[in-house]
Amino acid sequence: MSEHPKKTGKKPEEEQLIAKNPLAHANFFIEEMVEAGMVLKGTEIKSLRATSPNMRDSFVEVRRREGSLEAYVLNLHIGPYSHGNIWNHEATRPRKLLLHRNQINRIHGAITQDGRTCIPIRLYLKKGYAKLELGLGRGKKKGDKRDTQKERSANLEMDRAMKSNHRRRK
Repeated sequence: MSEHPKKTGKKPEEEQLIAKNPLAHANFFIEEMVEAGMVLKGTEIKSLRATSPNMRDSFVEVRRREGSLEAYVLNLHIGPYSHGNIWNHEATRPRKLLLHRNQINRIHGAITQDGRTCIPIRLYLKKGYAKLELGLGRGKKKGDKRDTQKERSANLEMDRAMKSNHRRRK
């Protein structure tokens, strides 16, 4: 009896990266990651697939509405859709995040009590839905940024040296 892989009918879970926040790891020590969905309008998802959004100054805020907490991403710039006409969306409107209640409570506690910041790290499509990876972290000071830069350049030099040493042996 030959062994064939069993077909389950499901496609492998693929993520299509749309945008990354270039300053996330440069300005913050990211301690915890959370995946969140976003409430989008029709022209926003079309625009995401067509162009790249700007995540540079975006952040997450937790607001109390009607007795419960809701998380919103602010300053996330999604450009207008080219064929949107009068139905186009506002580019930097607050977008509600789809999170479980305990995740919202954990983020709210980290922001208010621990003094941490919640920022979006990357935006991607997963099974056709727009997902946002959030990072909870602390801001870096000037000296911390310098240390990170020194460490990065030292690692780069070591990699180059190893690569050139490896080539010489062959």
